Amino acid sequence: MAETETFPERRRGSGVKLVYDLLRDEILDLVLPPGSPIDEVQLAERFGMSRTPIREALVRLAGEGLVETLPNRSTMVANIDFLNMHTFFDALTLMYRVTTRLAASYHQPADLEIIREHQARFTAAVEAQDALAMIASNRDLHAAIAEAGRNPYYLSLFLRLLDEGRRLLRLYYQSFNDRLPREYADEHEAMIAAIEARDVELCDRLAKAHADQIVRQIQQFLARDQRQSLPL
Repeated sequence: MAETETFPERRRGSGVKLVYDLLRDEILDLVLPPGSPIDEVQLAERFGMSRTPIREALVRLAGEGLVETLPNRSTMVANIDFLNMHTFFDALTLMYRVTTRLAASYHQPADLEIIREHQARFTAAVEAQDALAMIASNRDLHAAIAEAGRNPYYLSLFLRLLDEGRRLLRLYYQSFNDRLPREYADEHEAMIAAIEARDVELCDRLAKAHADQIVRQIQQFLARDQRQSLPL
């Protein structure tokens, strides 16, 4: 597996971050598909290090719900629970609405600066067609909006949903071949303007429409018919 890979000389403790970063990106980018096994020995050979930092990196990934440790102590990439997807979408839509409404009510000027910084990174990622950067900056943007709402309970739940939904968001961008239409990227701009104007009801409508559009696109992408009509 990747015998030709070379990694720069590592500072003490940086091996865990190296493994974590690369495996996280491969899981989020679906290079490592849901349910695929993870072999610690192969990873140790790939990265040229002992199994200790490999295990520490896997513990971090497990904490984010990206890998699972099985009863026989083997490890696999976490599956996506498609059967209960509707419950995830319900919660995600609600948190988009609640956190954006609260941000309109309770944000401070410094919050808007942070939100705009994340939106600038998201826009740059969209223009570069960098799906992993889009996923990261989108997560940070909505986390900043939630923080501006100043309810730590909602923030905690929303962060969990955003993290669990990163692979679904990868499918969302993949449905556009990583060329996200400009109008969908601009939905963030409209939400930020409504937050700044402290228009709670407009924030609610925009956040719901934003969530609905993402959910519909993912559902359509998953339901597409890719069967081949073959003569027999």
